[in-house]
Amino acid sequence: MPRNAFSLVCPCDLDKSPHFEAKVVRALEQIRRMRGGSQSHLMRCSDGNYYVVKFQNNPQHRRVLVNEFLGTMLAARLGLPTVPVEIINVSEALVLFTPELVVEQPRVRISCRPGLQFGSRYPGDPRRLTLLDVLPDELLRGIENLHDFAGMLVFDKWTCNTDSRQVIFGRPNSNADYHAWMIDQGFCFNAGEWSFPDAPLRSLYLRPTVYEQVRGIDSFEPWLTKVESQIGAQVLLDIAKTIPREWYECDSESLQRLLEQLDSRRSRVRELLWSARNSNPRVFPNWTDGLTQMSDQLADSHFLCTHRAVP
Repeated sequence: MPRNAFSLVCPCDLDKSPHFEAKVVRALEQIRRMRGGSQSHLMRCSDGNYYVVKFQNNPQHRRVLVNEFLGTMLAARLGLPTVPVEIINVSEALVLFTPELVVEQPRVRISCRPGLQFGSRYPGDPRRLTLLDVLPDELLRGIENLHDFAGMLVFDKWTCNTDSRQVIFGRPNSNADYHAWMIDQGFCFNAGEWSFPDAPLRSLYLRPTVYEQVRGIDSFEPWLTKVESQIGAQVLLDIAKTIPREWYECDSESLQRLLEQLDSRRSRVRELLWSARNSNPRVFPNWTDGLTQMSDQLADSHFLCTHRAVP
């Protein structure tokens, strides 16, 4: 797709453009403040669900809302276990009459900004479903979707998630296995910087137990092939057009550059996964398939670099 295919609607055309088409859900009640640097809040909303809501004036960056929305939608396209996301309208009256809806800064507390916010759905009724941030290794090995950690690493390498992989665990009843939901895409694209400072061991889940299943590069299928051949420029653009402009301060040029870079990185994900393995093989203790072939390729590359013809 040509470069100008990523062009978004000009900010001067906001009033007459059909750019914003996403569904908006109304916040009805603040339940509690959540842990974490973005100072999000659990809120009951008009569709009958509960959402963890991140506000535009969160302490991390306004662009974190773009990252959450774009990142989660892309992860869902890859078939990864995310939670549904929505755009949440928090009214000025709700903020005014809810003293807990504040952002705490070092020397001052300011009210959360009303308007359109990002919401990730709580995967159940918070009065009945208990979610955990971590599991011991013996339970971690037995979760029903353990293989999805490999798929999420494909996603995190593609989007240059500069945070470690964040996960929540839960089970619908005491007899069921735990299920993992991949949450918190706010630091994809390097948070508010919208850059891609790749590092081999960045983006990993903190417990290498989840990567014991990886035997080789084929363990990252089908997600790797999906990124390389199925998530093209049009998919990126279609999602971007549903993002509220105030989340990126109508800076459509910066968003366009982000989409272009993201599209161009699809062919690099395989290389980034190999780099992670080679930087610390202990993270992938059972990744042995293809090592001889990769060593030969690296040797060939080194030979070509050191034996170039001198003009």
